[in-house]
Amino acid sequence: MDQSKFSGLLIFFVANYFFSFLIIGAVAGVLSLINKPKPLRADVVAEALFSYYLLFTIGINNLVNFIFHVFAGDLAAEFIGWANSPFQAEVGFASLGVGIAGVIAFKASLPFRFATLIPPAAFGWGAAAGHIYRSRPCSSFSCTITSRAKFCINRRNHVITPTTRKSARG
Repeated sequence: MDQSKFSGLLIFFVANYFFSFLIIGAVAGVLSLINKPKPLRADVVAEALFSYYLLFTIGINNLVNFIFHVFAGDLAAEFIGWANSPFQAEVGFASLGVGIAGVIAFKASLPFRFATLIPPAAFGWGAAAGHIYRSRPCSSFSCTITSRAKFCINRRNHVITPTTRKSARG
């Protein structure tokens, strides 16, 4: 693999660290099954995959999110297209709590593990609903709602339409 492909791949995995930790968790779960007695039972496989999902996708992922939002707020804000604000630290500290719970859930009881899934699920569904709601003025999910841009791009016919910041944000 040449240098440009490697750097592009590295940028992809860093920029999409949520997805990267999902893959790392799945791989770690599968690798943890290597030394288990064969044949593998369904509950053993589910336990391994769920444990490592909680550790990497919920735990470590949210700890990384905490670091980005609290210690690199300007970078995080630029990456998501919003101006930096005290909200960055609030999201970061919420991510810290979820991340700690995810790490603890790696070896915790089943009720604790399922309870650990509630905050990131609520945040994810809430964020998705907010993005969908804010994209409505453009009649398309490709509305640009960044603090710098004041236009929408309709992906069906590639028409760029100007809009106000207020209407782009809902």
